[in-house]
Amino acid sequence: MSQIDDLPPLREVIASHGLRAKKELGQNFLLDLNLTARIARVAGPLEGVRVIEVGPGPGGLTRALLAEGAREVIAIERDARALPALAQIAEAYPGRLTVIGGDAMDMDYAMLADGPTRIVANLPYNIGTQLLTGWLTAEPWPSAFESFTLMFQREVAERIVARPGEDAYGRLGVLAGWRSEARIAFNVGRQAFVPPPSVTSAVVHLVPRPVEPGLPVKLLEQVTRAAFGQRRKMVRQSLKSLGVPVPALLEAAGLAGDERAEDLPIEAFLAMARVLPGLRV
Repeated sequence: MSQIDDLPPLREVIASHGLRAKKELGQNFLLDLNLTARIARVAGPLEGVRVIEVGPGPGGLTRALLAEGAREVIAIERDARALPALAQIAEAYPGRLTVIGGDAMDMDYAMLADGPTRIVANLPYNIGTQLLTGWLTAEPWPSAFESFTLMFQREVAERIVARPGEDAYGRLGVLAGWRSEARIAFNVGRQAFVPPPSVTSAVVHLVPRPVEPGLPVKLLEQVTRAAFGQRRKMVRQSLKSLGVPVPALLEAAGLAGDERAEDLPIEAFLAMARVLPGLRV
């Protein structure tokens, strides 16, 4: 798939608009339209779906999303140099691309949802984890979005999908495992990007799922922050930083206390989060 529309090849777009990737913006451009189409397909059939894309750059993934049939793409781009290139795509797909110039960290994403809505993005490496955490901790829950299909550094992707007992398991894995079904769709080698990053990347697909009502996510975050803050210590020691009777926490979760955080199932963290408010009175 060397060409998916009548627009110029991405290398020409980058050259004509002077879109040299900026390290300070976490930019690494994908130029292979086969690859961007593959990412779009991981998100599932897009007919009738609004897609929110963060950091489109020259618009390779944007074009793939539109070519795959997205009803509309809302592209959020901080780099003003990319706006003319994105305007060309908007002209080629009338009424289907809206470009918002601004910082992705400042957006109210729930306000952008309209009908079936998904987030698909080759996220800037420097803000990817922050964005995902924000989406996964949004209230109310279930999420306003049907799914998230996102590019991360492979190391971050492994943390997102990690399970108890795995080296990568930590606070992010607990959060993602609680509120979503997450999987790594495929890896992306360094050579696929311009400029090549120093690490392998991976596309992660997350589907939000319902969780029990009445358990504020902030309580789970407090428990996991304490438990993983000293992850090599036994939890009877690491949980002391919460300032509540640790034996009561352990009893609620059915723990002996000699376990380590990296080995605890998600349900154990949830059980401790449920009783935490009552132990602070």
